Amino acid sequence: MRRIGATVAVLVLAGATLGMTAGTASAAPAEGARAVAACPTGWGSGAKGGSAMGVDHLENIRTGQHECYDRIVFDVPGGGDQIDYQVQYVDRLYARPSGEYIPVDGGAILDIRVGGWSYDVEAGVWTYPGKAGEPLPGVNVSGYSTFRDTRFGSTFEGETQVGVGVRARLPFRVIQLEDRVVVDVAHSWTS
Repeated sequence: MRRIGATVAVLVLAGATLGMTAGTASAAPAEGARAVAACPTGWGSGAKGGSAMGVDHLENIRTGQHECYDRIVFDVPGGGDQIDYQVQYVDRLYARPSGEYIPVDGGAILDIRVGGWSYDVEAGVWTYPGKAGEPLPGVNVSGYSTFRDTRFGSTFEGETQVGVGVRARLPFRVIQLEDRVVVDVAHSWTS
């Protein structure tokens, strides 16, 4: 009878150990699944645009790094949540309307056009001091996971054009918020 009791005890301990191991093993994929869910990549890389009425003045462009993406923000105070934008990958960046080629470093180039002048014609002053072909003033993307370069394109007919060099042609999204347009470019297709 003692043998049976000892055998049962060994089997119970073995089962508990296997259960704990299985529980630990199954936790790893769940954490991986959460990491994937935390970094959505279903944004795609096709052209994105939003049209709206009215034009205001672009006052600032800033960037930031996030766990899953790099971000560029266009501040257009007074633009509300109806700021026009067009964002797409291009083979080369050409300034509007001159057609001048602007070199942009990176494996791919995003041509971003935001409904906002960078020059106030009535006041005769720049609201955003970008110069065609030059890096964006006050923006430094060195050390970013995805962004490689930024270049000012132009301001023409109520829109400002910027080129962003990225590591590769990666998924991106555009978000229209109150007084700003946000462009997020994912660090990869799968994370």
